[in-house]
Amino acid sequence: MIKLVVFGNRVGPILGRHPWVFSGALKQIPDGLDGGSAVQLFDETGRFLAQGYFNSYSQIAVRIWSWDEKEEVDQKFFENRVKAAYELRQNYLEDKKTDSYRLINSENDFLPGLIVDKYADYLSVQFHNPGIEFWKKEIVSALKKILKPVGIYERSDVRNREIEGAEKQSGLLFGKVPDQVKISENGYKFLVDIIGGQKTGFFLDQRDKRKALEKYCAGKTILNCFSYTGGFSVYALAGGAEKVISVDVSQSALDLAKENIKLNKLDPKKCEWVCDDVKKYLGLNPSGELFDVIVLDPPAFVKDRRKIKEGLFGYRNINEAALKLLKPGGILVTCSCSAHVSLTDFRYMLTEAGGRARKTVQILENFTHGIDHPELVAFTEGDYLKCIFAKVS
Repeated sequence: MIKLVVFGNRVGPILGRHPWVFSGALKQIPDGLDGGSAVQLFDETGRFLAQGYFNSYSQIAVRIWSWDEKEEVDQKFFENRVKAAYELRQNYLEDKKTDSYRLINSENDFLPGLIVDKYADYLSVQFHNPGIEFWKKEIVSALKKILKPVGIYERSDVRNREIEGAEKQSGLLFGKVPDQVKISENGYKFLVDIIGGQKTGFFLDQRDKRKALEKYCAGKTILNCFSYTGGFSVYALAGGAEKVISVDVSQSALDLAKENIKLNKLDPKKCEWVCDDVKKYLGLNPSGELFDVIVLDPPAFVKDRRKIKEGLFGYRNINEAALKLLKPGGILVTCSCSAHVSLTDFRYMLTEAGGRARKTVQILENFTHGIDHPELVAFTEGDYLKCIFAKVS
């Protein structure tokens, strides 16, 4: 195993269990290292610090997956990682009527760069960089042994790979995966497109927020923006909503959402489907209708830390527009999945939106990640999701 030395004044984050080591922290990086090569880190006195894999000659040189010097990186290593992650979800998932969740949450489950989402008997995986991809054979083997899935499909078509200098790729890795997989979430049924859907197929990280929405919906009119395949729409109707308008730019997503309404035996007559750009729809407000509840669950508006200001401007605009469409005492459910936007920044944005809309915004509930998205306390870069439930008057 390759040994690398960390400057004495740069060991703090490693000891604090931060999983990234930047190139400037290392005294020397040998030429010719392949991405994925197993490495051990030592301080200048020879004290062991951690071990991981060599990422690249770019900014993040090493990604750490263990702080145990005696832990060997072999097939058993990956099996133990997968088993530990699986047992965590099995032990603590609050609803046993749920068969789909994030199984491996990258750095936070000590397999940096790897995402594995479990959809019933199928797995959707993402290798975010060439370093973790180096261990693909061992990882797939471990997943097969521990989970015994019917099929494993790769969705390594994320933007991160291009930043890391790798081509996007996707395809079947094991078994078979149908065009649509039926899953159970809090007792509700959803059809998921693992092969062609957004991300790995479904937004599993919003499970607890969808459940929280139910109590606000009895007898209400709901506007679900960026509705995708209708997750929030299903919960709204199940919670007793009188009418739900779902807006998304993708017709194929709306078509699948309609199937999810039928699958849960909910009344399709209470649904209205709008294929349009949400920003345009909110700005025009073609019907002039006001709503009791509005859900804003947009894609990440800030994918680059250099564009935070621009992204916050986008969030402010859609939130201001939504606030103007709420009835007095209405509920706004507003989300951000931009890692570069802090909760403090997001709240300040909402303050500005409320001021511009001349509305008072009272936070009722705050949400971040569910139990299947654990976070290493030092890894603040992985803290991306924010969701606020607010009463507006």
